[in-house]
Amino acid sequence: MRKYIFLLLVGSVAFAALFAYLAYREFTAKTTLADNVVYVLPKGQGVGQTAFDLADKGIISDGDIFRLGVRLTGQDTAFQAGEYEIKAGSTMRDVMRLFASGNIVHHRLTIVEGWTSHQIVNYLNSIENLAGEIAEMPKEGSLMPETYLYTRNEDRNNLIRRMQDRQREFLLDEWSLRDPELPLDSPEDALILASIVEKETSLEEERARIAGVFTNRLRKRMRLQTDPTVIYGLNKTGDLGRPLSRKDLRTHTYYNTYVIRGLPPTPIAHPGKASIRAALHPLPTDELYFVANGDGGHSFATTNEEHNRNVQKLRKLEKQRNLLSQ
Repeated sequence: MRKYIFLLLVGSVAFAALFAYLAYREFTAKTTLADNVVYVLPKGQGVGQTAFDLADKGIISDGDIFRLGVRLTGQDTAFQAGEYEIKAGSTMRDVMRLFASGNIVHHRLTIVEGWTSHQIVNYLNSIENLAGEIAEMPKEGSLMPETYLYTRNEDRNNLIRRMQDRQREFLLDEWSLRDPELPLDSPEDALILASIVEKETSLEEERARIAGVFTNRLRKRMRLQTDPTVIYGLNKTGDLGRPLSRKDLRTHTYYNTYVIRGLPPTPIAHPGKASIRAALHPLPTDELYFVANGDGGHSFATTNEEHNRNVQKLRKLEKQRNLLSQ
């Protein structure tokens, strides 16, 4: 009798060892997953449900073995919710370690220099894997335009706070390094001027020069007479959908710099780093005027007479192009 009991025990141990070996081999074997796959691990989802779901989706071969392997290795409380990219051929052990690592997928979004708050809010609302309704329209100019990383279901308001923090920190750092004797009373003034520079040119080599023109006009108490401020005063989205008219230039708004003196009350867009630096380090120049040259840049002038000649050149070029296009 003892002999049979002994043989039964030995057989049981051998069977358990064989089962453990086969399970371990399965747990550490590469899957037949041919392509990388994204899996979202919901917050609060248990290992059992996760194992069933992974098997159901064909990501792992056996949910029971996955669940057993996770619990035997003590990783059942280590899983972190989020979006994961599971590589082709990953073993069940690889998947377990990935979920425990918290190495979740990061997405990218880019805020374009010169966008208004309305444009940025519309853009963020269009991104489906973000969450939360934006509580209030961000103050114009308060967001740093650049590329941001975010995770699935990150709150839009959290993203906006990150953008505000980046802009605030950069602006204050640059303000401390500003050129002496600028006709700007505060970092907010610098942000306003930078937003105008941003809307006037996309050319890197022109920003400081245009800032120099506006700085000269501010010192002489001349009106800035810049079209983007007129547009913003008429439509806070920054887009009229039509060319400016002479009536628009005479229409009184707090932003129309053909009517008011000095800077408008707020920025008219969200300027990038280059435009902020240009506003705080304008090019030393005697120039007081500039106008588009028809080739994507601007013609600059010191006197009104020279400026009028540049305007006439532009009008002549535009007329020639209109004739050629007919």
